Amino acid sequence: MVKPLEDSSKVILDTKQLDFILHRLAHQLIEVHGDFKDTILLGVQPRGITLCDIIHQLIEKKLNRAIHKGYLDISMHRDDIHLQGTNLTMAKTEIPISLDKKNIVLIDDVLYTGRTIRAALDTLMDYGRPKDIELLVLIDRRLHRHVPIQAKYVGRSIDSIEEEKVKVFLEKDSKKNRVEILT
Repeated sequence: MVKPLEDSSKVILDTKQLDFILHRLAHQLIEVHGDFKDTILLGVQPRGITLCDIIHQLIEKKLNRAIHKGYLDISMHRDDIHLQGTNLTMAKTEIPISLDKKNIVLIDDVLYTGRTIRAALDTLMDYGRPKDIELLVLIDRRLHRHVPIQAKYVGRSIDSIEEEKVKVFLEKDSKKNRVEILT
């Protein structure tokens, strides 16, 4: 019996590089949003949550003040919901204040086809009418869009083939944070 080939992985961002990128993204947001009085950071469930928490923590530390943050569950607006069957898991949407006339920064780990962010935009409209919506992603897989979505803040853009998977290992205060590409 022939043993199937195992997936191989390559680290494309190590802990040090990732830390540098996270700080750069936080600085870019501060440069654009200043005191964050009218800005809300929203992590897209599930994989944007930790990234949102880390960016939020970095900004609060740099500004020495509290800023608004929340989480967005997009489950009911996914275009593959009919394929989920009974496996659909709902997460909690937490929005700290009204979205009306606010600047929203959606945060997710990887931008691939754009379908997740399209669902996030649809979900946002259920909660109000923001003034502006921006997108921050750690990794932009720019060659595989199915919908015309583009991030304003990007940690790293990569070219990859469709069969490859990008895996983000990210925890608060972890010395093992990294991004890998699996082939």
